[in-house]
Amino acid sequence: QVQLVESGGGLVPAGGSLKLSCATTRGTSINYAMGWFRQAPGKEREFVAAIARSGMITDYADSVKGRFSISRDDAKNSVYLFMNSLKPEDTAVYYCTCATLTQTVITGRGSWGQGTQVTVSS
Repeated sequence: QVQLVESGGGLVPAGGSLKLSCATTRGTSINYAMGWFRQAPGKEREFVAAIARSGMITDYADSVKGRFSISRDDAKNSVYLFMNSLKPEDTAVYYCTCATLTQTVITGRGSWGQGTQVTVSS
């Protein structure tokens, strides 16, 4: 079964940028649609972004459109989340997810990584 390993989280001031990475192990990323969710303290896990296996189709939550960008590099079995103009409300644990179908990713029914903490200071 594919495993996902996230990296790149940290503490960043409001208005700053951060890049999250997620690598697949025990499976090649080209076989999967990939995505990111996040969970803030006391809140439910929510969808952030997804990218189809082809890399040609992406989807974003309204709250991050125009600020976040998802991309993939299947040669490195990796997916990335570029986060710009960060806000304190972006503070959360960010989880990488994958599934055979993009819709499965978007609805949060895929496989999950362990998460990486992103903290945006005001």
